[in-house]
Amino acid sequence: MQETALSGGFAEAPQQSASAFRAAMNAMARPGAIEQVQGAMPPAPMSVAAGVLALTLLDGETPVYLAGALDCPDVRDWITFHTGAPFAGREFCTFAFGAWSDLMPLAGYPIGTSEYPDRSATLIVEVPDLTTQGATLRGPGIKDVAHLSVPEVPALQANARQFPLGLDFFFTCDDLLAAVPRSTKLETA
Repeated sequence: MQETALSGGFAEAPQQSASAFRAAMNAMARPGAIEQVQGAMPPAPMSVAAGVLALTLLDGETPVYLAGALDCPDVRDWITFHTGAPFAGREFCTFAFGAWSDLMPLAGYPIGTSEYPDRSATLIVEVPDLTTQGATLRGPGIKDVAHLSVPEVPALQANARQFPLGLDFFFTCDDLLAAVPRSTKLETA
C-alpha cells in the first residue's frame, strides 16, 4: 500500500462527513444546484469533490467500480484504506467513479428492478467544468427550471425515461458537485 493511501481522509470525520452528506443530499434534492465541499484530499486524478463523496457514501459493503484514469493503484489503495469498499465490475457496483467517456456505456450498470428500484447504481462523473449553464432541468426539487453543464443530454434523457428505474448521477469538478437524479427531465439549451 502506497503512503498516499494513508493521508487525505477527513481530519474531523464526524463533522466533515455530516457536512458532506448534507451537501450531497442537498444536491440530489435540488437537481442542478452546485454545492462546494471540502475535507478530502484524494490522490490524483480524483477530484476533491469525488473524494468527499467516496468518503461519505462508501463503506465495507458498498461495491465500487473505478473507470479510466481513476482505476489506478493510488486511488484504489486510498478508497480501500479510508472506506473498506470492495471493488466490483460495472454490472455489480453500487457506485461508479470516472470521466463520462470512461463510464460508457450506461447500459452496463444496475438500474434496479420493479420490486427494488433503489438497487441501482449512482455514477460519480468527473467533468472538466461545472456551471449552472447548459441543459435545462425540470422535475422534483426544481421550482421552475434549473440549468447545468452536463456531458451528454440524450443519454440522460434516455435514463430519465426508465423512471422509476435508472441511474442517479453526481457530477464533480475540483471541489464542486451537482446531482441529476433519474427523476429529472432534461432538454438541450
